[in-house]
Amino acid sequence: MKPKDKTIKVTHPAILVEDICFNWPNGSQVLRSCSLKVPKGEFWMLLGTNGSGKSTLLRLLAKLLSPQSGTIHFEGKIGFVFQNPDHQLVMPTVGADVAFGLVEERLSQLQIRHRVEDALSAVNLLELQRRPIYALSGGQKQRIAIAGAIARNCDILLLDEPTALLDPDSQLDLVTQVQSLV
Repeated sequence: MKPKDKTIKVTHPAILVEDICFNWPNGSQVLRSCSLKVPKGEFWMLLGTNGSGKSTLLRLLAKLLSPQSGTIHFEGKIGFVFQNPDHQLVMPTVGADVAFGLVEERLSQLQIRHRVEDALSAVNLLELQRRPIYALSGGQKQRIAIAGAIARNCDILLLDEPTALLDPDSQLDLVTQVQSLV
């Protein structure tokens, strides 16, 4: 009789935030002793009132800000989509913008094209690939920004108020599309 394997599989969370504090330079306290553990493969939404620190927490997770104290750990590559897509759309056309983040990954042109097409399909905007960014609605820009993060095959996707510029039907569609990525 063989002994049973008593190996315990240890899984680390995708995101682990331990006791972080953040104050703005004027001394205004935004986060105090904030802790959070997000398991891998889960879809989470952070809800709260205006000014409650949601965007600040996301910027801390994306390493765009540094906490005064506490620690933030995550496994893998993070994609971040700003609340206002105009803050991150930098290329003249939709396809070029979605491909922008892939340049550093040293992919072939064929690989980039496939990733761009897959990401645009994921947000139902493949037909806009050649359209100029300036010709898009606010909701389309938001979805293009999300497609840019999707194209990078990020392990963690942080979206700051991704539905803010969308009509109710598009809000539901976007949440469903993002959930399907998990």
